Amino acid sequence: MQRRILLQSATSLLTLGIATHSLAQSPAKPTVEVWKSPTCGCCKDWVKHMESNGFSVTTHEVGEAEKTAMRNKLGLVNKFGSCHTALVGGYVVEGHVSAEMVHRLLKERPKAVGIAVPGMPIGSPGMDGPEYGGQKNAYSVLLVQRNGASIIYKSYNV
Repeated sequence: MQRRILLQSATSLLTLGIATHSLAQSPAKPTVEVWKSPTCGCCKDWVKHMESNGFSVTTHEVGEAEKTAMRNKLGLVNKFGSCHTALVGGYVVEGHVSAEMVHRLLKERPKAVGIAVPGMPIGSPGMDGPEYGGQKNAYSVLLVQRNGASIIYKSYNV
């Protein structure tokens, strides 16, 4: 009887150790904090895109003035503006940037304010729903420097 209890206890401890080790090895999903209009459908679609590509997303439903104020507070010049502003891993992500580019940004960790897709190009994540009839426009993801300058991080030529 004692042998069986001892074996059961050892098995339970081993299982707990394996489970704890597995949890410790699983990286947490990066959290994206988003400031967006409560009525913007393309912003909602972009949030879904980010969630389906490995991000945890927290949204703040705000008006245009609050969104612009947050963009400025985070150090992004208004000329790079779009319909939503996000923060992930200490970087600003402005507009319809793909999850692929955000993962790249977090992996490379460049010295920059963040990345941006100014405007709302059709075919970018969140601007690619059925209402656009398969249309795609060429656009670039910009790496925004701390001095307000930018360089092309990736171009999407259709």
